[in-house]
Amino acid sequence: MDEIAVVDHDPVWRVHFVEERARLRVALGPLAPVFAHIGSTAVPGLAAKPVIDILIGARVPPPPWVDLSKCAYEALGERGIPGRYFFRRGRPRSHHLHWVDLDGALWRRHLDFRDALRSDSRLAARYANLKRCLAGAHFGDREAYSAAKSAFIEATLTLAARRPASQG
Repeated sequence: MDEIAVVDHDPVWRVHFVEERARLRVALGPLAPVFAHIGSTAVPGLAAKPVIDILIGARVPPPPWVDLSKCAYEALGERGIPGRYFFRRGRPRSHHLHWVDLDGALWRRHLDFRDALRSDSRLAARYANLKRCLAGAHFGDREAYSAAKSAFIEATLTLAARRPASQG
């Protein structure tokens, strides 16, 4: 069973991202990918599953020589999202890697959603409430939990696309 627990925000999640990014930079050195902290753990104050999501922007697909098993990651392929190569680490899960084309549509989509939540505390609070409800309803079904969040995510991205671009 793949239990889903949404917990209060923990500021140490940022530290875990920075540490993992440093490890991955060493492992992926010649590629010089760009890393971004995404997902709910990247939004200060937002409740989340305690799993650090890392977006890797680089050449897609990862070159054949990339073996992240040395960093304790399991490669899972596209996992239903064309153009994204997914890796996970830990039992229970501690990290997810989403390998996408740098500056491609998936790269922008992840960052736009994260930034929308970071810039609107009311939106983030609504998302936290939704996630807590869905975690209870889909406690052992991660796919159903993720699918149930999709309407909120799509609506947020639609609104974000209508807002003027911010500087910085």
